Amino acid sequence: MPALRPGARIAIVAPASAVPDASDLAAQWLEARGFVAEVMPASRVRLESPYDYLAGTDAQRLDDLHAAFASPDIGAVWCLQGGFGSWRLLDKLDFGLLRQHPKPFIGYSDITALHLAMQRHAGFVTFHGPMLAQDLLAGKREPTESHLLAMIGGQIGQGAWIEPPPGARPVELVAGTASGRLVGGNLALIAALTGSRNEIDTRDAILFFEDVNEALPRVDRLLSQLAAAGKFDGVKGVLVGNFTRILGTQMDDAQAQGLLYPMVLEQFGARGIPVLAGWPSGHGDPNLTLPLGARVTLDTGRGALRLDQAVTII
Repeated sequence: MPALRPGARIAIVAPASAVPDASDLAAQWLEARGFVAEVMPASRVRLESPYDYLAGTDAQRLDDLHAAFASPDIGAVWCLQGGFGSWRLLDKLDFGLLRQHPKPFIGYSDITALHLAMQRHAGFVTFHGPMLAQDLLAGKREPTESHLLAMIGGQIGQGAWIEPPPGARPVELVAGTASGRLVGGNLALIAALTGSRNEIDTRDAILFFEDVNEALPRVDRLLSQLAAAGKFDGVKGVLVGNFTRILGTQMDDAQAQGLLYPMVLEQFGARGIPVLAGWPSGHGDPNLTLPLGARVTLDTGRGALRLDQAVTII
């Protein structure tokens, strides 16, 4: 997978929800940073009710993804928005095509469905990172932008530490160090795909999860579902990302997130694996990029991840 340099052509895709007014603004954002933007057709579309949350038909969104990966002129595929609908594409994705044309694929939230499927069936590193409309046009704080560009541009290489920015204070729930493949994403999507051919593979892995707009009882249920499905049995370490806008509390995000930690400890405290919580990735500000599928080392004492393999090849 080549490192992404200024002048590279980047495909803007909307595999899930529609934000057609943002596509041209996203193109301008990329071009202001020295890239060439390729706005894929479905990113300009919104379907009619009851599917007005979708950016084009399933066939249109699928065609955009396939065309973006297949084109030798496109250096990366960057999602405009999350929302809902990525899971509708999974059974028709051409994983053989994706394997032949690996390139940076960037997104999170509902895009987790695509990350999980690509990890299962295509086998290259993808990036759980800020999206063009949802984060970057919204003005997420640094190092949201610079960390992503450094990651996909090859400036963060094997042996480098991914550390939280000043002001972020990850919480060491269970002390320790562990290494494995970094897997995960949005907790609700991870749970939703359990039992399908695209379900998460957590064996010998560092598991990352985050979410937004969830009530604590539902988080408890999601974690319990994954535990019952055996998805925590082979995990080597746990990284808990942003949990924002937790429903049913009158607290700010930082206070409410603390209520989640006993639930995490209930699931992982007796497993003898390190657990680091409050990591600034996902639905929060800032939103650090994580290389899904890459081997990493989690060090809770340092409060950081070490990248144990190259994720770009110049």
